[in-house]
Amino acid sequence: MKFFTWMTIVMMVPMVMFPSLCLAVDAVTHEDVLRVNPALSLRDVLDATIKHRPQQAQLQSQQYDIQSKQALANSLFPQSPAISLYHQNDALGSGRNEQDFQAELELPLWLNNQRSARLKVAEMSAKHYEASQAGLAIQAAGLLRDALWEIALRKNTLLLSEAKHENAMALQEKVNRSVLAGESAKTDLLLAQQETLLAAKNSLLAEAEVMHARFRYKLLTGLDDLPKDFAEEKSQLTSFEDSPAWLEMLTKVQYAEQSRQLAQIEKKENMQVLINARSSQGAFDMQYNQSMGVRVRIPLNIAARTAPVTAVAEMRLGDAQSERDLLSNALEAALHEADHNLEVSEQELVIAEQHHAIAKESLRLAEKAYALGEHDLATLIRIKSQAFDAERSYRAMQLQRQWNIARYNQAVGVLP
Repeated sequence: MKFFTWMTIVMMVPMVMFPSLCLAVDAVTHEDVLRVNPALSLRDVLDATIKHRPQQAQLQSQQYDIQSKQALANSLFPQSPAISLYHQNDALGSGRNEQDFQAELELPLWLNNQRSARLKVAEMSAKHYEASQAGLAIQAAGLLRDALWEIALRKNTLLLSEAKHENAMALQEKVNRSVLAGESAKTDLLLAQQETLLAAKNSLLAEAEVMHARFRYKLLTGLDDLPKDFAEEKSQLTSFEDSPAWLEMLTKVQYAEQSRQLAQIEKKENMQVLINARSSQGAFDMQYNQSMGVRVRIPLNIAARTAPVTAVAEMRLGDAQSERDLLSNALEAALHEADHNLEVSEQELVIAEQHHAIAKESLRLAEKAYALGEHDLATLIRIKSQAFDAERSYRAMQLQRQWNIARYNQAVGVLP
């Protein structure tokens, strides 16, 4: 609030009292610098962005899960074997030196199709990991495209704002000399000063937006360099079916389906074969009797135990299918909007070009008329502002068209 009050007071005071007024923009010292590197390609920046994404740690951790599933599927037994040791005597009982020693080996048996189901789950887990890497790449590409074209648009606005400020200062200096010579009224000088201050404020705000955009780029990529050229050609693809984001989702659903099939098998407990060796000594008998035996454990599965196993798998599959359908709608909408926006921007570019040409010619005639005294200063300033707005719109539309091409490529899943 204090800033705007100060600005209002200053604009009412002649320039001769504030000789350094137009240098207020120089007070800003914060600056985020990005160097343009001709040797840096867009794909190089994308690779750096992918490595810089926080999701990399999560993806790397998935490799341990894949390795564990593969080891489990290729193991000799579906579960860990176990050894049981047993000893019993009558020292605290009848005291007749009766002793019994037993050792037992528990061997779980594979269920029907259990090993093949685990192998398929391990295989789908590996495929989902690869698809997730590609999905991370296309996600990073979308963020990078937006960051780069935002910088380009913000920089374009800044350059035009600085040019408008310089033009306003030149006009103000010209009007100031005219006032000192008694050829113009002081009200013209006040009007020129107001236009200069407004241009300075707009230039300051435009510079701040450029700095913000540059910082977001640094945060995204971890780089201090910009590629010299990042314009793209429009892809010939017309659907998102080959998009890494879509393929990642399909593998997620397939992984959930395989996990459900495995859960249907493993809802039953594995049978176990128990092999034991026994050494026993009877009462008042110094001889040990040696024997071996085999025991089979057959679990009796009940719904109270098996239902939770399959329920978790069903829920994960249902979640994956819902995410797939939601993503399909989102990708379809994004592709439709990208295609339509690109078509509209091409038409807008034609109109903006014509508007820019007309505005330039109007400014040329207005400057000539002002020099001849046919226009007042207010009219000249208004036409100058219209000309700058037309040029800004034309240049911005050129950049917006390139940005819309990048968004279309993003929608169909094409990497830069």
